[in-house]
Amino acid sequence: MVENKKRDAHGLQGKRERYIQPSILFGLYGKPSYGYELIQNIKKYGFVQGQAPPGMIYRHLRQLEEDGLVRSEWETEGVGPAKRMYHITNEGQEALRLWIEFMETQADNLRNFISAYRQMDETPAEV
Repeated sequence: MVENKKRDAHGLQGKRERYIQPSILFGLYGKPSYGYELIQNIKKYGFVQGQAPPGMIYRHLRQLEEDGLVRSEWETEGVGPAKRMYHITNEGQEALRLWIEFMETQADNLRNFISAYRQMDETPAEV
């Protein structure tokens, strides 16, 4: 039984990871950011438990950049090492809008599912 709970929790974590890309896009929607700052900020959205693995975030950033949804440039001003600053593109903003529509539909479906369950749970089962 405990093994099933671990497997189920792992499966849910995998499903949460699918929301990393819209989380990154949303993190860049308000202002450009660099990778470390994004890693710190996307935790707020609830799709990553604990510290977001930097390798995973940078892998997604590279893919988003290849897809034209994000662009980056090296920022060399100031003290310290150069940082890669990421910006959302117009295509990225459109992709984020589509993600939000998808998530709204998913949220509605989940609310309907939970409501149906609650109604059935309140009704005594026939034996």
